Amino acid sequence: MSYRIGFFIEQILGHRTHGLNLRRFIQDAADVDAQWAWISWQSGTLADRLPLLRSNWTLRSGWQARRALAAMQREKALDAVFFHTQVPAVLSQDWMRQIPGIVSLDATPRQYDSLGSYYDHQGSAEWLENFKWRLNRDCFHTARALVTWSRWARDGLVAEYEVQPERVHVIPPGVDVQAWQSDRAREPEDVIRILFVGGDFERKGGRLLLEVFRSLRDTFPVNLELHLVTRAVLAPEKRVIVYNDLQPNSPELKDLFHSAHIFCLPTFGDCLPVVLAEAGAAGLPSVSTDVGGIAEIVQDGRTGYLILPGDGNALYTALAQLISDPQLRCRQSAAAYEWIRQNFDARRNAGRLLDLIKQIIDTERARRSQ
Repeated sequence: MSYRIGFFIEQILGHRTHGLNLRRFIQDAADVDAQWAWISWQSGTLADRLPLLRSNWTLRSGWQARRALAAMQREKALDAVFFHTQVPAVLSQDWMRQIPGIVSLDATPRQYDSLGSYYDHQGSAEWLENFKWRLNRDCFHTARALVTWSRWARDGLVAEYEVQPERVHVIPPGVDVQAWQSDRAREPEDVIRILFVGGDFERKGGRLLLEVFRSLRDTFPVNLELHLVTRAVLAPEKRVIVYNDLQPNSPELKDLFHSAHIFCLPTFGDCLPVVLAEAGAAGLPSVSTDVGGIAEIVQDGRTGYLILPGDGNALYTALAQLISDPQLRCRQSAAAYEWIRQNFDARRNAGRLLDLIKQIIDTERARRSQ
């Protein structure tokens, strides 16, 4: 028995890496004929030029998804369609009434709105917000099943979009744990290296970390280095090393993780940053903030520390504890790796997702054969 599945993956922020990981692991399934559509801002189509489409991501991504879905269906009938995220799915509800649809998301639209100020996202007029809410609610109800990256996102669907809890499956995106695992011994070291990875330097808390690092560097009795992977261009500074051109999953980036001792992402607004899973897989304790679903990936006091956004004193204290206590770093390092291995392994979670989609297809086939 074979399964022909269309995958429609949004190419914004960390969703691109998620899609690439899915394709990598799903292509190993011999019984799956996977068709891929990458939904990007620059599509190279008419949508880039039409006034209404070029300025509205929901319309633009939905138009791309509909065109790709229709082309797949003309070639050979699909057994199911999978959308990540819900944005390209909302205009394909008619298709999901014909073909079983699965919609995946890292945050609900209202949860995203709650973080909007950090993403330069502004709310609309009340009538338009109500219309968007109904459109998304109907999309969630039309889908045969919903997949969320976190319990936080699942709870948002249930509380804000009238979704029954049993229809939501929490399947985190994960990382290739084997590829990120480090076999390097980090102790003892002459220099303690703190690593930050965040393209949006301000939103991810890079500015706050830099300020706290200056205090740590000038007062702590050990040699410290801060390694910043970001798009921001920063002035040269003592013991601060900036990388502006590293690519996701690149050997150079992995080397930075493997040579670091502490990962720090004091973000002001995030849903579930995959980079924290990469840090754990590389055996790094993490210091981050208790926003979105981050508490599900960083266990406070066990695999790292969680602070409130913008709390520089708490950030200083958490980093100081890890800097001054090698045994604490070792314990949290081992716990972080094990937590990610058990819960955020991309290969295992891609298998869970594929099992869910196959189950939905099998149920639909049994219903139609009656």
